Amino acid sequence: MHSWDDKQPLYRQLANRLAGGLLDGDPPEGEAMPSVRVLAAQYLLNPITVGRALQALNDEGLLDNRRGVGLYVRPGAREQLRRSARERFLRDEWPQLRQRLRRLGIAADELDWEE
Repeated sequence: MHSWDDKQPLYRQLANRLAGGLLDGDPPEGEAMPSVRVLAAQYLLNPITVGRALQALNDEGLLDNRRGVGLYVRPGAREQLRRSARERFLRDEWPQLRQRLRRLGIAADELDWEE
């Protein structure tokens, strides 16, 4: 079961989850995205919500709409996602995380980067 929150519209939350999958290579670049029906059943969402999520990813330049065939992951989508996620992390999350580490007295050599 998938949990959703009230902080963002459902379509945006789904778009973020799907983008996370794309970042992990699922589906790989050049391959088709699952259909609206498949995603609606998988996430227990209205097909209109799923369609909006896919449209958002398409609008962000991550997908190619091949008329009559479906949506495919664009070449370079993974790197585009990685770049934007890195920028967001370094701008929004890292400063807060660094401050918390300092407060807790956790030094860089105490962190295990391999897990």
